[in-house]
Amino acid sequence: MQPWPRRAADDADTASARWPGAGSGPRRPTAARCFTASAPNRVWLAAITYIATGEGWLYLAAVLDLATRKIVGWAMRDHMRTELSLAR
Repeated sequence: MQPWPRRAADDADTASARWPGAGSGPRRPTAARCFTASAPNRVWLAAITYIATGEGWLYLAAVLDLATRKIVGWAMRDHMRTELSLAR
């Protein structure tokens, strides 16, 4: 069985269909962006990851203060639904 031949425009077509504005204008690479803050509590960065455990997956959401590089909040759940990111 052979795969379908790809067109050069396939990637661009898919990206603009999935993410509005993806094809509009130049994008700076992530490494060139400025990830700094002038003072604490000005810029926060959030991330969600998952960890394999003996009992299944553990989902961890964390919030990092960009100026101090310290975790200012976190939550763990056995699922990745909306309440994980909204946990207090």
